[in-house]
Amino acid sequence: MRALRLVTTLAVAGLLAGAVAIVATPASAATVVFSVTNNWGSGYQGQVTVTNNTATQISGWRVELDLPAGTSISQSWNAQQTTSGNHYTFSNVSWNGTLGAGASTSFGFLVNGSGTPVNCTVNGSSVSCTGGTPPTTPPPTTPPPTTPPPTTPPPTTPPPTTGTPVQRYGQLRVCGTTMCDRSGARVQLRGVSSMWLNWETAPYAENLSALTWMRDNWNLQVIRAAMGVEPAGAYLSDPGRARAQVETIINNAVSAGVYVIVDWHAHEAQNNQSQAVAFFGDLARRYGHLPNVIWEPYNEPLQVSWTNVIKPYHQAVVAAIRAADPDNIVVLGTPTWSQDVDVAAASPVTGTNLMYTLHFYSCTHGASLRSKGDAAIRAGLALFVTEWGASNADGGLDGRSCLPEAQSWIDWMRANGISWTAWKLDVGTDTTNLLSPGAPVTGGWTNYLHGHAPFVVANMR
Repeated sequence: MRALRLVTTLAVAGLLAGAVAIVATPASAATVVFSVTNNWGSGYQGQVTVTNNTATQISGWRVELDLPAGTSISQSWNAQQTTSGNHYTFSNVSWNGTLGAGASTSFGFLVNGSGTPVNCTVNGSSVSCTGGTPPTTPPPTTPPPTTPPPTTPPPTTPPPTTGTPVQRYGQLRVCGTTMCDRSGARVQLRGVSSMWLNWETAPYAENLSALTWMRDNWNLQVIRAAMGVEPAGAYLSDPGRARAQVETIINNAVSAGVYVIVDWHAHEAQNNQSQAVAFFGDLARRYGHLPNVIWEPYNEPLQVSWTNVIKPYHQAVVAAIRAADPDNIVVLGTPTWSQDVDVAAASPVTGTNLMYTLHFYSCTHGASLRSKGDAAIRAGLALFVTEWGASNADGGLDGRSCLPEAQSWIDWMRANGISWTAWKLDVGTDTTNLLSPGAPVTGGWTNYLHGHAPFVVANMR
């Protein structure tokens, strides 16, 4: 195997006083670039990109490193990890081991603590983890890999890079199986969902300062207002309070220049169709002229018939929306907790600017559910993942996260231009609670990330 050169660039303030270069020779060999992609004080997310800079193909790679006492790796993805004390070995998985000339692949990990790699070797060749001259320019952008997971092709017209998300993209529309901005360029929105608004521990989703902070620090582009419908204290029992919460989030989204999903967060919405028709019809009349708003009339239908139950419900609610709002996107829930998008694809709702909801939780859902998504896309459906977590489908009651599978989902959504909002903006012990106790309502959460939050935030940026 050819010797590799490992160049380490740490761009996160506070981890080191300056960048640390990991350098080996020869310069013509393949390279490995390590960077810190996210830092939350008590730990960080690292990424390693392996690039074959030789003129011939390489088959297989192995990166080894030590971490100082008090620092450990808790999760990794896109590589096989073995651990012996503080010594870590990362080797390729089946799809990313063979790299043609100029090709790259990446793997990532979560670190508890702030220590950085020492005693590094690449494919058995020792390299220096300290010393050397840090690069004066940013690390090179990773070229698209020649093996899965695929990367998002560039839009046909690059969107503006300044201003708020709504200033950059304007009125959204469905174009084929994806979402486009006002100029026809493909857009992938990324953001977070609120907790059930009737159950949130504090009004995090309703705070304008917090929303602006997420926009500026997390690169949030869309927030989902998950308005509970059926439980006690939710819309059906306290409609005035629920409506006020949703309208506050809409108005804040307009002020912050981000998109907002108005979610009828129900599991049996067909039983309250008249209330849903009245709710969405009224909001469409008052907010449908805004480019910010995306409608989601049914969060997660249960295992009921698409053609006989869910589709007729959608037709009624979409008609009420379109009576006042002819163009904003409507995202339609699908059977079995919004998983059976392939079933909906066999008999889609007639209309324009309609998308379909796919939900996943990576400890429970994997390649078989992505296959359903692939089938729906082949049939012409545009998908929007309005809810997901790197946890079990219960939201992570056991506190466990499954980041390798979550990364496979992230790659799949990026490749297919699928927008997403991650579950959920609240404090608690579940894996999917993004915030830890003490998080202020107004934002500033760099040191309050919890559960899968570091992974979610890193993938919004």
